[in-house]
Amino acid sequence: QVQLVESGGGSVEAGGSLRLSCAASEYIHNISCMGWFRQAPGKERERVAAVYTAGGWRYYADSVTGRFTISQDIAKKMVYLQMNTLKPEDTAIYYCAAGGCPYGGIWYQSLYFRLWGQGTQVTVSS
Repeated sequence: QVQLVESGGGSVEAGGSLRLSCAASEYIHNISCMGWFRQAPGKERERVAAVYTAGGWRYYADSVTGRFTISQDIAKKMVYLQMNTLKPEDTAIYYCAAGGCPYGGIWYQSLYFRLWGQGTQVTVSS
């Protein structure tokens, strides 16, 4: 069974940076998009960033635009999330996800992501 494994979480002060990594255990068939989601205590899961693997399209939530960057290394089956200028409100468990997103339209909808990692904790202190 294909697994997605996140790493790179940790604790950092506000204004700091972290880089999350997500590794797929093997080639994933019928995957056209990968993304990062997060869930803070008492809050709903939030879509943070996504990339359409073939076209390179990227999506960012308004709350992270200009601070976070999603990237991928298809050959290594990896996706990354570079997080800069972190804020306390970025504190959450971050999940890597993969799915079969459609070509075009609102391709980054959460419902298309069917494979999920176990999550990695990110804590930003003020």
